[in-house]
Amino acid sequence: MSERRIGVWLIGAWGGVATTVVVGLLALKHKLTDTVGLVSALPQFSGLDLADWDELVLGGHEIRDTNYATEAAQLHNQSHVFAEAWLSKLGDELKAIDARVQPGTLHGVGAKIESLAGAAARKHLGESAGAAVERLAKDLELFRQQNALDQVIVVNVSSTEPPVNDSVRTQTWAAVEQQLKEGSPCELPASSLYAVAAFRHRFPYVNFTPSVGTNLPALEEYAQLQNVVHVGRDGKTGETLMKAVLAPMFANRNLRVMSWVGHNIFGNLDGKVLDDPENKANKVRSKDHLLTEILGYKPQTLVSIEYIESMGDWKTAWDHIHFQGFLGTPMVLQFIWQGCDSLLAAPLVIDLVRFAEREARRGGAGIMGHLASFFKSPMGCEEPAFALQFEQLLAWAKDISGK
Repeated sequence: MSERRIGVWLIGAWGGVATTVVVGLLALKHKLTDTVGLVSALPQFSGLDLADWDELVLGGHEIRDTNYATEAAQLHNQSHVFAEAWLSKLGDELKAIDARVQPGTLHGVGAKIESLAGAAARKHLGESAGAAVERLAKDLELFRQQNALDQVIVVNVSSTEPPVNDSVRTQTWAAVEQQLKEGSPCELPASSLYAVAAFRHRFPYVNFTPSVGTNLPALEEYAQLQNVVHVGRDGKTGETLMKAVLAPMFANRNLRVMSWVGHNIFGNLDGKVLDDPENKANKVRSKDHLLTEILGYKPQTLVSIEYIESMGDWKTAWDHIHFQGFLGTPMVLQFIWQGCDSLLAAPLVIDLVRFAEREARRGGAGIMGHLASFFKSPMGCEEPAFALQFEQLLAWAKDISGK
């Protein structure tokens, strides 16, 4: 067994994605499942000395009052994922991880997310941004100390926040730092405050959500000052992944896309939050910019996201692509993508933990642009096509392995 110990701190720890990450890692550790769905398990990355399952210690922040057994049982009963025997076998380990989950912050999350908060998180309702950072950072350091960890990777898999004000995007780190010190009003949302807390201890930060997180000049400045790696935003798991693969085909064959319509329906907690127009705006923006970047022009587009409770964690995306072929002939491509939302996302989160830890271990700092293939709105990468983004990941792996 390895002597290396790596913490994985999940923001939104009892949500569907985090619960699937936890159950998945335990299942991998006990050899109850194989590595299908894990990019980091591909042969191209076998020589990187990536973190193994028995090296990972799990904890997190959460605003709701629940536990892993309850959330995993709900995913099993409603969405028919996980083998029922696993939940019994893993019960004691799930309880041990429950004990390492701490109340998150409600600062700047918006009314919809705040309405989901339980009693433990509500005790901190109204805390200043500076007080939130102090508390969150203390939780992270205590997690590291109590578990004798060599590194902690902080991953945001919480619900989507409303968009931030434009003024936040122009602030320097010095201005933000002063606001946090004085306890004066600070417009940074929770996703960014978690990142500040992580950076304070030089812990890498991965933002798997459309929330702004570290995608701000002030946070990138702070990351460079602290010599820490970070990456985001918005995990690319389904419909947008298909866009990133198909749109280059139309561009390279000189077929003009006239319109691209995508309808998405799903019924998990994330869907419930995105049912609020304010939160939905962030997600739609993240899904809709890709086509213009790849095609070089803007076709007519429509992206809809609807909450259908009966769907549970299963997501259906139906896309209608109206394009123009030779001699002006209009043609149509349609596809339907059906997948379990958390099961699509969780392996990518595990990949990002392993890749981020490896980059941090070799002394990297700043945005990990080579991880762009995992995100809808990738930071540090101007290339929108999935295949070319993946080539950047392979180049990084080759550089590390020295091949």
